[in-house]
Amino acid sequence: MLLLFDIDGTLVCGAAAAHAEALHAAIREVHHVDAVSSGLVDPAGRTDGEIARILLLDAGVSAERIDALADEVREQCCRVYGTLCPPDLSHTVVPGIPELLIWLAGEPDVTLGLLTGNYEGVARVKLGRAGIGSAFVTAPGAFGSDAEDRAALPHIARRRAGASGTPYPRSRTVVIGDTPRDIACAHADEVRCVAVTTGPHGAEELSGADAVATDTQDLRRALASMLEA
Repeated sequence: MLLLFDIDGTLVCGAAAAHAEALHAAIREVHHVDAVSSGLVDPAGRTDGEIARILLLDAGVSAERIDALADEVREQCCRVYGTLCPPDLSHTVVPGIPELLIWLAGEPDVTLGLLTGNYEGVARVKLGRAGIGSAFVTAPGAFGSDAEDRAALPHIARRRAGASGTPYPRSRTVVIGDTPRDIACAHADEVRCVAVTTGPHGAEELSGADAVATDTQDLRRALASMLEA
């Protein structure tokens, strides 16, 4: 089974401040505008590219210019994040996640993966400084660097996890995330989703998932049930 983990709100919580600052700094550097969100956009479940686009459009930047400079914004954001991110993010790891990852690493039929709206460079630094990056060093996945539309990410991740050019089977793929957008992207690719309430959304808002877990013990039970099926 391919398990595709979201990062913010799922693996870590409270690690977004430097990330947001880096994205805003990148927008200022590349587009020379101060695109402050001021409540304009809820970042939960969105890709970095989508957030940048919303902010830039609100600042009056044309879609054509946003497209033309998207790679520069990504590269600048990743570079700045490396300098702004605290050296130790271990306190942001959701309780029980290290133990869950150790258990899953010992399961012979499990492939761990990532599915996150973070640019890949940001994701790697964030997980590394949180102390759980080693679980995903060789893991396949999809990132905000790969597509601005989160709905495109599960297929990208399955393609990377597949063998001989064949995407990993939908029936054996599970997205694990904490927002309705995680659920929506899983449904867009017709794969299952386990939602967790460790982020900003409660169980009722996540009811569209195949299973809802309130903590990592609950998540372990849900995943064990799927592995046994």
